[in-house]
Amino acid sequence: MPVTSPRTKALATLEKIARMDAETAILDQFDADPWRPARLGLEAAGLWLDLSKQSWSREGFEACLALARACDLEGRRAALFAGEAVNGTEGRAVLHPALRAGPGADFHALGEPVSEEVATVRQAIAAYATAVRSGTEAGATGQPFRAIVHIGIGGSDLGPRLLWDALRPLDPDIDLRFVANIDPRDMAEALTGLDPETTLVVVVSKTFTTQETLANAERARTWLATALPEAGRERHLVGVTAAPDKAAAFGCGHTFGFRDWVGGRYSLWSAVSLSVAVAAGPEVFERLLAGAAEMDAHFLSAPLARNAPVMLGLAQVFNVAGMQRPARTVAPYAHALRRLPAFLQQLEMESNGKGVRRDGSPVDTPTGPVVFGEPGTNGQHAFFQQIHQGPEVVPAEFIIVRHAGDEADDGVGDAPLWSNALAQAQALMLGKSEAVARAELLAAGADTAEADRLAPHKAFPGNRPSTTLVMERLTPEALGALLALYEHKTFVEGVIWDINSFDQWGVELGKVLAQAILKDVKAGKPSAGLDPSTAGLLKRLLG
Repeated sequence: MPVTSPRTKALATLEKIARMDAETAILDQFDADPWRPARLGLEAAGLWLDLSKQSWSREGFEACLALARACDLEGRRAALFAGEAVNGTEGRAVLHPALRAGPGADFHALGEPVSEEVATVRQAIAAYATAVRSGTEAGATGQPFRAIVHIGIGGSDLGPRLLWDALRPLDPDIDLRFVANIDPRDMAEALTGLDPETTLVVVVSKTFTTQETLANAERARTWLATALPEAGRERHLVGVTAAPDKAAAFGCGHTFGFRDWVGGRYSLWSAVSLSVAVAAGPEVFERLLAGAAEMDAHFLSAPLARNAPVMLGLAQVFNVAGMQRPARTVAPYAHALRRLPAFLQQLEMESNGKGVRRDGSPVDTPTGPVVFGEPGTNGQHAFFQQIHQGPEVVPAEFIIVRHAGDEADDGVGDAPLWSNALAQAQALMLGKSEAVARAELLAAGADTAEADRLAPHKAFPGNRPSTTLVMERLTPEALGALLALYEHKTFVEGVIWDINSFDQWGVELGKVLAQAILKDVKAGKPSAGLDPSTAGLLKRLLG
């Protein structure tokens, strides 16, 4: 008989229990387990998580924990923080926690000490940010920098963009703008109204070969050259890269580095966020790192059953593998977190959207779900209709900032915002039966025929799971903890799917094919062997 691995056995048990839990209303789980809110709620690094509205029973949760242990989650976690080659396909360590560690840290990447280098770069970021903000570091004509154009794409854009949206003052001293799209309109909008003499351009690319980023960087360099003298022009260009020689050859007067053990979607803790450190202030950036480091410490030390990233990851595993739910929505009830769903799309779908396991064999379960979302009050008037009444069950995540407004506010002023989040989570769980809908219609004065006609349309199935995260205020520390929470959650899921969460070969194929098509564009015709559809589209676009 074939040998069944502990992971396979644990997964089969989880799937069996999940089928039973699917037949039980979440609301009934509270009656069966009075301690459920306390058991499935916890505080970590200043964040409160409530997972009690998830579909799992006590037995379902325990089955998830057993699966995590069968997958050696604790051992894999230790390997990550020890700097072992957890990115097996590329033979790399994955050490974004090293970027936010406090004084005295001693991280190693494949045995090489890295903490001293990290500290040196952090000091350089702080010194440069202070110099720009004070005017000591000025442009070619001696004018202080009043604006920054940050050029990047993917992880070189989404992370810093999210940070700036979340942490920017209402009237910042420095105007920070972002460009990612190769469409010239994106750059044109970013440069509109700016003065080259007072504008700093930060180009972020690990290899300094990314097609979209270099195309935009060349546009910005040309824009600077039309207005600035050659002497001192390099002070307007800063490169953030693992290839400093290429950045210098491009004309960057300053370069800040990061290493190949920092994946793009995990890089916001590095010099990739230099522009944010300058525009918001180095002390704000350091507070962000401190919040993430606190979540790292929690992830490393808390038992699995009381570990925020583990519990959040297991809830997704239960929904995806146990309940066969292929999508999840994230609804931040804070305008400042409006970019969080897009950030999580890259973090989670690029990390865990894999079809093979670490050994190259096909995956034996679904892996990461489709992630989508919008600020909650906006989503309520759009896709929430489907998650309430559509036939598919889409788990939801609600993120609440108790004091989203003025610091002097006691929180009551924000109640219309966060009360909507509580109501949506409650409505998803409770639903409304057709009988109740009919009774409400009759009570409102409808006749029997009208009540019978409308009741099916006003019924909600309910029993739809959600998780709620609460923070007191959107401080740099809270934001750092939140993003680190999601990073570790993604890692937890990857361990259980038995996939490599740290490569992204699916991103690469399209880049290679784009270069081939550009050669055809230069030749003025499709090449032999191009598929008929692409060849026809290319001919149309070539005119």
